[in-house]
Amino acid sequence: MSCVLFDEHTTQDGHVIGEITLNAERSLNALTLEMIEEILPRLNQWQSDERVVAVLLDSAGEKAFCAGGDVVNLYKAIQGDGAADFPERFFENEYRLDYQLHTFPKPVICWGNGIVMGGGMGLLSGSSHRIVTETSRLAMPEVTIGLYPDVGASWFLNRLPGGAGRFLAMTGGQINAPDAVHLGLADRAIASHYRDELAEKLLAASWGEGEHTDAHGVVNRVLRELEQASQEVFAEMEAPVYKSSSLIRELMDHDTVEQMVEAVLAVETDDKWFSKAQKTLAHGSPVSVKLIHEQLARAKHMSLAEVFQFELSLSVQCCRHREFPEGVRALLVDKDGQPSWTYPDVASVEPSFIDELLAPAWDTSPLADLK
Repeated sequence: MSCVLFDEHTTQDGHVIGEITLNAERSLNALTLEMIEEILPRLNQWQSDERVVAVLLDSAGEKAFCAGGDVVNLYKAIQGDGAADFPERFFENEYRLDYQLHTFPKPVICWGNGIVMGGGMGLLSGSSHRIVTETSRLAMPEVTIGLYPDVGASWFLNRLPGGAGRFLAMTGGQINAPDAVHLGLADRAIASHYRDELAEKLLAASWGEGEHTDAHGVVNRVLRELEQASQEVFAEMEAPVYKSSSLIRELMDHDTVEQMVEAVLAVETDDKWFSKAQKTLAHGSPVSVKLIHEQLARAKHMSLAEVFQFELSLSVQCCRHREFPEGVRALLVDKDGQPSWTYPDVASVEPSFIDELLAPAWDTSPLADLK
């Protein structure tokens, strides 16, 4: 069975809605190179097919939309067990897919149910209509594996208010549906039991003809109705990031990343969400924390294309140094939970090490064609 399923559903007025289903439930629909290479040409085909009015992006199972990228195979390639160019091919194609979603002219409706992390955030963030449910758990937890938030996070985290993007990147903090909508990381919070009704309403809608087609408007009307019907489900849910927004802004308002880390770890709290964020920061990679600080600063005024070119170089460089493979080994391969980080703390990380990671990996980026 393929790890990606494609369907074309005919609407009541003769148009087509394309559906992409991530179908790797056992791995929480983690994104592999093979999956990416199947999705890219299908999107190209649907973009030029006048019958197709929208794309629905969802997944098999209830646990996860997509829990991340295929970092275990990246680790194997870095260790010499696989093609030497695998990291470059994986990241280049993943970022091409994310960029294509960001710039796709037709509505892309992403059903972000369950776990949405790392590579899953790239897919959700690139979609024009980002849906979360009461089970959604969004995060960019790369600090735990010695990497940094990629898949366009240099773009979308930099646009979050009050230092929230920096805080979430440094702590890998999880975001639920109310917070995702508050922060602008999702467009609609819809109860998970409306998944089938969403498809039915899209197929029953009148999409118009030619210049009278208003696909984005049709999708908005369907989603608005389902969101209004879902309000009771989310009414009692806390929004921990929103609740801590003033504190987060204060903690991120320091002159150095070392001061930010010290301030976060010094907070005395019985708030479970904040305590978990503190714990992740304390045990995360000091290189990642330092790198995240520099990443967000450098990318602040980049265009979307420049962000993906920047991240491709940075990700490939991370594969050439020890921090990232060591983090993957400890968390996902040997699973001993005892990474031997290159430096003991953020203050010890040498600027020259960060400069090496940030140095261009090539004279001309493989993504130079992105406009």
